[in-house]
Amino acid sequence: MSADRPRDADVAVVGLGTMGSMAAWRLAEAGADVIGFEQYGVAHDRGAAGGESRLFRAAYHEGSEYVPMLRRAREMWVELTRTSGRPLFTPTGCLSIGLPDTEPMRNVRASVEEHGLEHETLDPDALAHRFPQHAPAAGEIGILDTAGGMLRPELAVLTAAERARAAGARLLERTPVLALEPENDGVTVVTAERTWRARRAVVTTGPWVRELVPSAEVTPKPIVLTWFAPIDARAYRPEVFPAFIRDTDGHHLFGCPVMDGVSVKAGVADVWPPLPDARALTRDLPENALAPVTHSVERFLPGLHPSPIRHEVHLDGYTTDRTALVGPVPGTPQVIVLCGFSGHGFKMAPVFGSIAADLALHGGTGFDIVRMDPARFTPGAGAARPAAPVPPKR
Repeated sequence: MSADRPRDADVAVVGLGTMGSMAAWRLAEAGADVIGFEQYGVAHDRGAAGGESRLFRAAYHEGSEYVPMLRRAREMWVELTRTSGRPLFTPTGCLSIGLPDTEPMRNVRASVEEHGLEHETLDPDALAHRFPQHAPAAGEIGILDTAGGMLRPELAVLTAAERARAAGARLLERTPVLALEPENDGVTVVTAERTWRARRAVVTTGPWVRELVPSAEVTPKPIVLTWFAPIDARAYRPEVFPAFIRDTDGHHLFGCPVMDGVSVKAGVADVWPPLPDARALTRDLPENALAPVTHSVERFLPGLHPSPIRHEVHLDGYTTDRTALVGPVPGTPQVIVLCGFSGHGFKMAPVFGSIAADLALHGGTGFDIVRMDPARFTPGAGAARPAAPVPPKR
């Protein structure tokens, strides 16, 4: 960026959903001059951050290597809950159910054993006695992650955005970014109204990422969430019915206790086809499209009426290996991308906000994100080279 073209900010954050709101907060609190852009309103329901509740679990189906991030994220969620006075995190525990020799359950056991996580292992008899709301298959066990719980996604995004603004960030809602133009050691952000210049750009646009970063190997997929009325709501209160996730006979079912007073949230994964692009999202679905989740609920949660009382359709970006892209864009070190969280990023959002701040301001982070290098999908790119650190705000 030439000396005669003054910058408008140290860091531009493009997309203020889950990761963008957290990144703007952590950047602004670190002293950076931050400007953020959101094509909709903050805490909109078109991305991955909606749905009333999200699971938090430290005993991780996706791999024990995530546990250090999850531990730090839980600390941050608890602290943000305390300081905001909002119920962002509710500790309920998280119950994993499955046959002990399946890959998800092996990963859960590895998480608790390698990292000394507090947990309870329930054999088939103990699982059936302790949590009769579930209908386990023969031989299935339960592992109760006592650090698990529930998160409030919309409130969390609003809270992070408020913290960012309180620390001096300028957040522009309903301001789509049309293009990013890297030049020398800076980035020009193009909107319909004007252009903005920053030393770095952090792109956190989720399933829309390829509109600005065409090299990002991310596929948009719908996330369908459903709520079911229990026959006896008392049996599904947070005190007696933990958040849960199970893998049985090809069914990947997850859910939450009654958080709204009337319904249990449940969902399935990997049954709806990907979309050609994020703007092809259909918000309403015919009843027959909900058959995969209603069949799973009828089989595994017999205390719920199997017809959902409501549903929502959200959206996330998936990579082929289900691992996020976090780091400088290959060949463009002044643009940092965080995307492709593949349905399991929200619980770690405060940590990824801190990682984004570390990368933008210091060119590196103390967290292990090697496996998330965006260059892994770019033949011959090698490890992405970070840009030089941003000088502190004067």
